[in-house]
Amino acid sequence: MSTKAYYPITEIGTSKTGFSKTRSIIETAFYGNNVIKINSLREAYELAKNSPGTIVTDIPVYRGEEFGLEKEAKVLLFNDGSITGRYAAARRISGEPNINCDELDKMVMDAIYDTRWMNLYHAEVFVGLDSEFMVKAHLLIPEGEENTLYSWMLNFQYMTEEYVKMYKNSNPVGEGQEPDIYIFSNPHWVGTEKPNYEPKCLCYFNTEQNCAAILGMRYFGEFKKGTLTMAWAIANRNGYASCHGGQKKYRLSDGTNYVVSVFGLSGSGKSTITHAKHGGKYDVTVLHDDAFIINTDTCSSIALEPTYFDKTSDYPVGCEDNKYLLTAQNCAATLDDKGHIQLVTEDIRNGNGRAIKSRLWSPNRVDKIDEPVNSIIWIMKDSTLPPIIKLNGSALASVMGATLATKRTSAERLAAGVDPDKLVVVPYANPFRTYPLENDYQKFKKLVEEKNVDCYVINTGEFMGKKVQPKDTLEIIEAIIEKKAVFKTWIPFDNIEIMEWDGFIPEMSNELYRKQLKARMIDRVEEVKKFAMEKGGYDKLPDEAIEALQKLVDALD
Repeated sequence: MSTKAYYPITEIGTSKTGFSKTRSIIETAFYGNNVIKINSLREAYELAKNSPGTIVTDIPVYRGEEFGLEKEAKVLLFNDGSITGRYAAARRISGEPNINCDELDKMVMDAIYDTRWMNLYHAEVFVGLDSEFMVKAHLLIPEGEENTLYSWMLNFQYMTEEYVKMYKNSNPVGEGQEPDIYIFSNPHWVGTEKPNYEPKCLCYFNTEQNCAAILGMRYFGEFKKGTLTMAWAIANRNGYASCHGGQKKYRLSDGTNYVVSVFGLSGSGKSTITHAKHGGKYDVTVLHDDAFIINTDTCSSIALEPTYFDKTSDYPVGCEDNKYLLTAQNCAATLDDKGHIQLVTEDIRNGNGRAIKSRLWSPNRVDKIDEPVNSIIWIMKDSTLPPIIKLNGSALASVMGATLATKRTSAERLAAGVDPDKLVVVPYANPFRTYPLENDYQKFKKLVEEKNVDCYVINTGEFMGKKVQPKDTLEIIEAIIEKKAVFKTWIPFDNIEIMEWDGFIPEMSNELYRKQLKARMIDRVEEVKKFAMEKGGYDKLPDEAIEALQKLVDALD
């Protein structure tokens, strides 16, 4: 079995796998006499349907019986209140400088004690959908939060006969040294008055011990990404590149395959690129649009989730894609002309309306792509970059991913005073890392340097005031996979190539443009310097990383 759940008496005790302070605090809560085990998705659906405040729409779950539901199951809507996004300021990660685990452990102990007056639900899922990498995750959540429980079981792989058998026959991750993931949660947590903590919410990750506590937070995205955070950390320790992005395989007319991985935050276009059908020109196979891992030895890739957690605003009422909805969060509802309850999928009630879609949304969905990845694409929104450039050299390719620049989206709740329009850097488009940044840097560098994976930057935002349209982006990708793209050295750089795209050709003789381009490259240099200074150097990158960026700055002098 992939992760360890059961222990012979001789393997129980101090300094043994699965036994440490934080983990013992959290796991023990799962065995209380107020804990109710949820054994099936149908059971979770009934609990969620009857939970106070749930809106049972008249939208049927398409082919729901294939997912373990009754044929008559409907799409359930639940709204969280005013908070409709993730909150990074509440995250505390063990191992980072100035993180007081003893203090956090005591806070979790008190939070668990407070739940003794509640009924708690215990659910289990698999994260990772191939026998090469599967880990088991457990969630403990109070009565009243049945919709989060149900969505969590849908988002990951609930226990079916097929997957239970696969799991039993799967490889032990970390040679049996990785225990199951345990997550304790209490959205009703009343908070703390301790300094240096948000008063009403806390997300505490102890990923070395495969456990976490999510307190005072209702938004489902915290539970989804919190679980992925744990799985990505396990993957990182065991030779995989952890990927917040999308991957697809193109089968070309000559019988060859081309595998593309795209990395970007919500709203960058990664889902659009991943699910694009390209007018039927190719046989396209989709791995996932949000969470997967790449084996840095074989370059094969594994999906971590069966379903999709997507914005609803991109799919207006009546859109064919809405046929695949399973649950919805933070959306409005209304009655149609037949008196049926319908979702209002556009963001009228609030920003960042969300839904879980079934895997049927992508008709050629797979859980593993055995063929090695051919290209990595960093998706950015940087107005000084043309729609496509190719990066030569593994250090430059990896550090540009580490300084991936984009804009904030409505999926994130920001601390007071943070400018939502400011261009920000999110390394590898993954704000959920719980280990030193160099780990990701070295893994992506290995893919480029040792496995000959090509690396590109695609700008899906504006280029000097002109919007790059999805049509441009998709045609560029088609040219790359068909090997029709013509790249040439982007003077004055000797390690970047450009494919000149009509209407978006940089005017290097324009001093204003050159000055702005240099400023953005300097921004990246400064970000890498900050990595070395903040958190006591926890995220410091090798010197070669900053040298690769500084070379770009110097070329613009």
